[in-house]
Amino acid sequence: MRAVSSHEGVLDVVDLPQPVPGAGQVLLRVVRCGICGSDLHARHHSDASADVAREVGYDHFMRQDHHVVMGHEFVGEVVSYGPRTRGRWDVGTLVATLPVLRHGDQVHMTGLSELAPGGFAEYVIAAEDMTMPVPEGMDVDLAALTEPLAVAHHAVRRGRVGRKEVAIVIGCGPIGLAVICMLKAAGVRTIVASDYSAGRRELARRCGATIVVDPAEQSPWEAYDRPKKHHTTATGLFGEAIDAMHLLQKVPGIPWWRVMRAAEKAGAVPRGPVVFECVGVPGVIEDIVTHAPFRSRVVVVGVCMEPDTFRPTMASNKEIDLIFSFCYDPAEFRETLHLVASGKVDASPLVTGVVGLDEVAQAFDDLADPEKHAKILIDPSR
Repeated sequence: MRAVSSHEGVLDVVDLPQPVPGAGQVLLRVVRCGICGSDLHARHHSDASADVAREVGYDHFMRQDHHVVMGHEFVGEVVSYGPRTRGRWDVGTLVATLPVLRHGDQVHMTGLSELAPGGFAEYVIAAEDMTMPVPEGMDVDLAALTEPLAVAHHAVRRGRVGRKEVAIVIGCGPIGLAVICMLKAAGVRTIVASDYSAGRRELARRCGATIVVDPAEQSPWEAYDRPKKHHTTATGLFGEAIDAMHLLQKVPGIPWWRVMRAAEKAGAVPRGPVVFECVGVPGVIEDIVTHAPFRSRVVVVGVCMEPDTFRPTMASNKEIDLIFSFCYDPAEFRETLHLVASGKVDASPLVTGVVGLDEVAQAFDDLADPEKHAKILIDPSR
């Protein structure tokens, strides 16, 4: 079969043997596979990611001197089954799958390990138990977005965003756009999107952002009608608490402390917006901690591979919640697939190109220009 292999940062089209499914596995003909930001990074900087993966217990992440077929955002048609499978779907059924593959006691990351070749190929192996049928009539391009949208779905759930809360998305690359799509699907009414790129700002608007700003011209913290409970000074925050206690103590027979706890449960206490950091470069977390209103929740979705610093004393003084988000669980993956299939999530603005295997190397270069592309999909049949 034809595939794209990464070695020492070079992407080459190569001929490889068609994979044979093992126990519990299914062979898929790749119909679409997305190029992820993780792929762009791993092409040149996989050793740093491999070092971190080793520290958390995974010793088979791709390295620069490996020959790896990348691609973990794929959908494909069932071709055949390996031993000890249930043959759950007919040959030709279109399926999406979580990009993980078990070999013995080890679970490998499909498309990010030599031991689990990915979807930049005509065929790919998937775990039958991790595979789900694509709902009938669903566009294959949108089905291929299930994996990155599931990452965003998990991040939004981690942020516990209420419909009436303000969500601020910093960075409108593919993952930021995916977060905007999932916030809109969750019914969040005020979604502020911030990016220096005019092209990405337009995509953010199409994905559902209600307010779009160029941070070079306007601060995202000042772009929305700030609710009274979004405090930007310590005197405002603590003064509100003192005023509340003063008023409650004027009412005889009412235990003011119980009223304050009841108000807290009802969501009436001061609370900032939910901020999604989708940039992943040093300095962004510090900038958010410095400028976000008091008691904001910050969900870090962007993957920064370099050492970074922020001032804990600033975060402490402002009682900022820092939440880090990485992946998703199988239920979130399935939920995402069906949210997109039902039309509740419209992720079509993310797809800005479809290429064949021979064009993958150029596509990687094209994705470096934020004005040109958001998400490029691979169709191995082209």
